[in-house]
Amino acid sequence: MSAAVLIGLDWGTSGARAYRIDAGGTIIDTRESASGLQNLGQRTFEAAFDELLGDWRELPLPRIAAGMIGSRNGWLEVPYVEAPATITALAGGIRATPGGELAIVPGVITRDEGGTPDVMRGEETELYGALDDITADALLVMPGTHSKWVLARSGRIVDFETYMTGEMYAVMLQHSILGRFNQSDGELGEAAFLRGVEHGLRAGAIAHDFFAARTLVLSGELAPADVADFLSGLLIGREVRDGRQWARDRGDTLSQVGVAGADALSGRFVRALVHAGITARHIPRAAARGLFRIAQAANLI
Repeated sequence: MSAAVLIGLDWGTSGARAYRIDAGGTIIDTRESASGLQNLGQRTFEAAFDELLGDWRELPLPRIAAGMIGSRNGWLEVPYVEAPATITALAGGIRATPGGELAIVPGVITRDEGGTPDVMRGEETELYGALDDITADALLVMPGTHSKWVLARSGRIVDFETYMTGEMYAVMLQHSILGRFNQSDGELGEAAFLRGVEHGLRAGAIAHDFFAARTLVLSGELAPADVADFLSGLLIGREVRDGRQWARDRGDTLSQVGVAGADALSGRFVRALVHAGITARHIPRAAARGLFRIAQAANLI
């Protein structure tokens, strides 16, 4: 087994994942914890860090982290880098925790045509891990609680747009009348999901379209067990519709879209993109590769 040269951490709101990475950028081993920012309880970041790393804590290796750990509510707030952002700019914006435990990658900030800011933390690292060549052009979708569509040109993060798709899905199932109909067993109902995607891709207002998840059940056209998958498809389909237009407005042909994120959710996005006539591929474990590349650019390894 090759020797590790870096410990990389993807530390977000709900969980944290640590990687031991070798000199070729390959993951040797992974450790996971539920110690995301919202799950720390009374523990300090230092304690959660020690728990996650365990005996890795003693390894004489540089450590780099990305994600919400660098936010205002994180261990150390690291200022955003403005888009267009290069990997060199991200490396230059890295800040170390007060005790030197971690080097934390900055997020990126952009503004739309009306001057409204949009931000990312963690996805910038995934992007540089997802690129086959860090000087390449790409359009990437990064599913999650707050999904991102990111446009890269010559390896620069040119622009991006955030969709609160995952959070809307959770809120509607947990806190709206639609949750009363939900009897999902957790397995993907392909037909119901794609029916929702089709509904989401067409013209319409989301506040109205949500109601279809109720009326279809009332009319006997949708089984209660399929409500969650229909709603998932509806929201992802609407994101694809709007994200596709956003990308086209910026000159992207959508000839191919990369999807970087958790396997199950990324699989749903790939299905929705393909259903919309867009060639899409899943890019797994992009965060670890991105941390390695940024560490190289920062001369940490």
